[in-house]
Amino acid sequence: MRQQAPPKLGIRGGTSNDQLRRYNLSMVMTLLHHASGCSRAELTQRTGLTRSTIAALVAELVDLGMAYEAEPETAVGRVGRPSLQVFPNPTIAAIAVAPDIDAITVGLVGLGGEVIRRIRFDTVRIQTVSETVNVVKAIVEGMRGEIESGYSIAGVGIAVPGLVNASDGRVLIAPHLGWRDAGLASAMSKVLNYPVYAGNDASLGAIAESLFGAGQDMNDLVYLNGSASGIGGGIIINGVPLRGTSGYAGELGHTLVNSHGIRCHCGRIGCLETEVNMSRLLEVLGLPRADQDELDIALGVSRDPAVLAEVRRQIDFLSEAISNFVNMFDPESVILGGFLGSLLTVGRERLAEAVNIRSMSSAGHEVVIQRASLKSKLMLVGAAELAFAGLLDDPAGYARGGR
Repeated sequence: MRQQAPPKLGIRGGTSNDQLRRYNLSMVMTLLHHASGCSRAELTQRTGLTRSTIAALVAELVDLGMAYEAEPETAVGRVGRPSLQVFPNPTIAAIAVAPDIDAITVGLVGLGGEVIRRIRFDTVRIQTVSETVNVVKAIVEGMRGEIESGYSIAGVGIAVPGLVNASDGRVLIAPHLGWRDAGLASAMSKVLNYPVYAGNDASLGAIAESLFGAGQDMNDLVYLNGSASGIGGGIIINGVPLRGTSGYAGELGHTLVNSHGIRCHCGRIGCLETEVNMSRLLEVLGLPRADQDELDIALGVSRDPAVLAEVRRQIDFLSEAISNFVNMFDPESVILGGFLGSLLTVGRERLAEAVNIRSMSSAGHEVVIQRASLKSKLMLVGAAELAFAGLLDDPAGYARGGR
């Protein structure tokens, strides 16, 4: 067990105008956050900095209240006293928000990617922007006592199923929610009194999985998420998220997979999300709604010919889209989240075989198709990264009040 509680955020120590030191401090803080803690030796190895430099940077982060040192969890059979580990301070947290057509989820996420609290508010109808803001305000007010007594909030991140302007958090269009040209981030900031940032949910999911989930240590991956709102995607190329000019890149749900299909809300015929969607699965299963665990069970135990046929149909169209993504981006892995992960669980062999046959890169390597490991925590962890970005960029500035 860890031997001491992490320190609360303090405003101590002096500032530095040395840009190199600020860069190094940011690099170490980012590594601690994404690794959820590591030893000084690991920091030295991963950064290429000297041991004395790492010791000074760690000491500064501890003094600022951004990190703490403690013994790691006891390893079975380990001889001798383990080396101290450096951990990010989990009492520095972000509020994460994930609106969808059937629910609004709010979470409290600490440094290191730990989801401390998760509250899901089921909705009987799609909420407007103002209604969503009010629901989030009420949930956060209910958490206010816990937050004020134990946490320092870096900001609020929102994972939106739609196109979001990366610079100001304005929602250009979230078609399934019926939102257009909506100042969501600014409206949320006014009622919560925290800085608020918004981004596309699937792109944030890709970031979360690459940092904390199934895509760790992978430089190139494609992430596809399936939710009640449809299908979105995120792409990591050489370790960097593909964002596009205004942050709109990754609308993979509107890839053409069936020229004889039905019309999508975007105006095109046969988009991936019209052929592969959760509502069709729920319809054949006879379920009004289901979370990921419930859907896994329902699909896993069903022997209904109609269910099996629908699963095969959706997997075949999904394989068509994934083959295109593999040919375009040549990723190490394709990661499937939401109900797409459920489809993978029951049809892994059929999907993998079809993608391998259709993918040009299969001659060089076989792409790994795997399920997102963060599951229900995924969007919250991804949204929190938006709120943590400024802190990670300048830990000393944040700790000393430069928020």
